[in-house]
Amino acid sequence: MSRIKGKNTSIEVLLSKALWHRGLRFRKNSKVYGHPDIAIKKYRIAIFCDGDFWHGYDWENREKNIKTNRDYWIPKIERNIEKDTEVNFVLRNMGWTVIRVWEHEIRKDLPDTADMIVRIVKEKQRLKDQHPEK
Repeated sequence: MSRIKGKNTSIEVLLSKALWHRGLRFRKNSKVYGHPDIAIKKYRIAIFCDGDFWHGYDWENREKNIKTNRDYWIPKIERNIEKDTEVNFVLRNMGWTVIRVWEHEIRKDLPDTADMIVRIVKEKQRLKDQHPEK
């Protein structure tokens, strides 16, 4: 467990480079609640790059495939899922847009994933330009 990285994971680096090359400017591992991997504070957008195993992608099916140390891994991953839900709730109540991207989405289709995020940022930009007091 001590070798598990919390910052600058391979998927986070891939996505942040793709967003940077598309002209987005952001902060990595911000001190915003929940510590999003990428935060665009100007538009209150928090982006999380979630590992498929650690954050329980397709958990109903994958839970059955854990063969070793089930008493440790199952509660740990289920707590990660709960924490993700709590962070989403708090950030949304604070007025943030939360984007969670799965590891397999980044690896399989990085350009479409980055383009989706750029579209969301541009929409927030447009809304902020229409209502500058917010």
